[in-house]
Amino acid sequence: MVYFFIRFIAASDKLWFMLELYSFVDYFTIPPSFVSIYLDRTWIGLRFLRALRMMSVPDILQYLNVLKTSSSIRLAQLVSIVISVWLTAAGIIHLLENSGDPLDFANARKLTYWECVYYLIVTMSTVGYGDVYCQTTLGQVFIVLFILVGLRTSVCSERASANVSNGYLLLAVLRHIVVCGHITYESVSHFLKDFLHEDREDVDVEVVFLHRKPPDLELEGLIKRHFTTVEFFQGSVMNPIDLQRVKVHEADACLVLANKYCQDPDAEDAANIMRVISIKNYSDDIRVIIQLMQYHNKAYLLNIPSWNWKRGDDVICVSELKLGFIAQSCLAPGFSTMMANLFAMRSYKTSPDMPAWQNDYLCGTGMEMYTESLSASFTGMTFPQAAELCFVKLKLLLLAIEVAVDDGADSKIAINPKKKIKITLNTQGFFIAQSADEVKRAWFYCKNCHEDIKDEKLIKKCKCKN
Repeated sequence: MVYFFIRFIAASDKLWFMLELYSFVDYFTIPPSFVSIYLDRTWIGLRFLRALRMMSVPDILQYLNVLKTSSSIRLAQLVSIVISVWLTAAGIIHLLENSGDPLDFANARKLTYWECVYYLIVTMSTVGYGDVYCQTTLGQVFIVLFILVGLRTSVCSERASANVSNGYLLLAVLRHIVVCGHITYESVSHFLKDFLHEDREDVDVEVVFLHRKPPDLELEGLIKRHFTTVEFFQGSVMNPIDLQRVKVHEADACLVLANKYCQDPDAEDAANIMRVISIKNYSDDIRVIIQLMQYHNKAYLLNIPSWNWKRGDDVICVSELKLGFIAQSCLAPGFSTMMANLFAMRSYKTSPDMPAWQNDYLCGTGMEMYTESLSASFTGMTFPQAAELCFVKLKLLLLAIEVAVDDGADSKIAINPKKKIKITLNTQGFFIAQSADEVKRAWFYCKNCHEDIKDEKLIKKCKCKN
């Protein structure tokens, strides 16, 4: 009963929760337990319905990251369904045969539960041996229906279940982004591995995937493993109804993923640009980030009236990045490797069994770029002074700061600025660090409270007003 109330509280749609299969299992199994305590007697009842919960075992194994491949997921689903149907149907036969037909109940007979399980197995696999059979009319009717349903389902092709809802339930405390375009297990797994990496700061942002095809078993298993932060909807961004379902107009951003292994890059870019046009026609102020394969196709985005770089709309051109990295590596060998390590979210643990240089390299590959506001203790410092304090005291690498422009225009990023530039209150700093938690030291640092602290891990938020 406690588990039932926990599921009820956690359910986003209370009405749908009350009508789902496992809720009906609880309706028929929980009350008889309290009645038996009150009457001081037991009844066979419908306790066998608890066997239906075995169908949730594959989902649990996917949540625990035990099942990953489509074959293992399909096998686990098949085994759990067969076993749960066997045990549940055996429970029905056990109840009907031990109770007898209604009105007189004269033809009741004693039949154990495991004899009923044996009877169901031989009936489903063969024609039965005749050593165990149903004597009651209700039992005979049930077994006939059971066989007919089994024959019907055996000729019906099983459709993969898509985790699709009628509409995205937008919670007031959560933000969400919409991801569309090339949605496959590989693209989604790479995206979630980076977006939901443990080094990132905890942000209440849900990821909503929109694709015209239902997910395959591997993708469905991946979505289930991230069920708290990921939703999948079957639909098309070319359809305004589907855009309404995923609340595009209320999303923080919309990402359009490209197929990096496509045969025709121009056709792939054209399809993604059409998706952007559809999204912008539906909501002109939505921020769109699109992946393109070819650099020359970026010009077509400028023809979209609502495309606005200042509002956050951006293009990630795959070929431009690759060729740019190659060109810079010619001028500075190792540049592409360093930038790739900074862009990718990785976490490595050093080992005493590895050489020192390898541990240092793995530690460097785990570094990423982060932004954080500098505390009031940095106010008035020059950039070299702040960089020295961050490196020596906070064990952070400060690369640049955001400075205001004199003419009142947008602020700009100053990399290693001159000494004449002073840090003001709430200046944004750009750091290289292992995680977002480490960068928070720059915001928590207080000269009065943390001056004498030697261990940077002890620098936490203080209680003083400074």
